[in-house]
Amino acid sequence: MTTTEKIANAKKRIDELERLIKYWNDSGHDEAKIVNFTRKIENKVA
Repeated sequence: MTTTEKIANAKKRIDELERLIKYWNDSGHDEAKIVNFTRKIENKVA
């Protein structure tokens, strides 16, 4: 893959991320689109 191709692919990824960020910012107040991840932490003693 040439440097030009790498730069083109990086620009595509950046554009996609910017669209996602804009979408998330626009829908930030919509409770249905908020995902809460729960973590279970266990203390284990050896």
